[in-house]
Amino acid sequence: MGTAERHEAPEDGAVASAREPRGGLKAPDRDIPVETGADVISRPARDRTEEPVYYRPLWIEEPTKRRRLPDPVRTSAVRAVIIISLTLIQAMVAVLCTLAESWLAFPMVISSLVSTVVATWSAVDVWVTRQVWHQRNGVVSVPSSTARTLRRERRRARRQARAAARSQERIRRPGGAGLSHS
Repeated sequence: MGTAERHEAPEDGAVASAREPRGGLKAPDRDIPVETGADVISRPARDRTEEPVYYRPLWIEEPTKRRRLPDPVRTSAVRAVIIISLTLIQAMVAVLCTLAESWLAFPMVISSLVSTVVATWSAVDVWVTRQVWHQRNGVVSVPSSTARTLRRERRRARRQARAAARSQERIRRPGGAGLSHS
């Protein structure tokens, strides 16, 4: 049973018992049978009568509101988050070393400045990677989109390559295409 239980008040206005789960159901937890639901599994009970057992799904998939980031953009974003978080930790250590008047304060301040430059570069890298991905993969639906033109050219080249391969195959076939060498 979970740490927090929900209870509904009975219809006559009395307060529900704190020991009895809502509706007399068993614990709505993973792999624990619940007596109401959509999925029914029959299993023999102890008194040898068939009794349906219902299981609650572990999760319900909901449609996403935003699309998933493309792999290169997600990779650079994760890299940027790690670098920025390490930079913040390093800056905090530099501040604490300065307050403690430690000999480590000066090297930490210098390395924090360098890390700040690297963190800024990584944040800009996410933006540039996103822009490049959009341009290459044609997310923009403008008729003059560069990516759309490139895709069209690639399709045309593939068609021509397939047609050339077919014609070469016809020429190589014995007795094919009406070509004779006599």
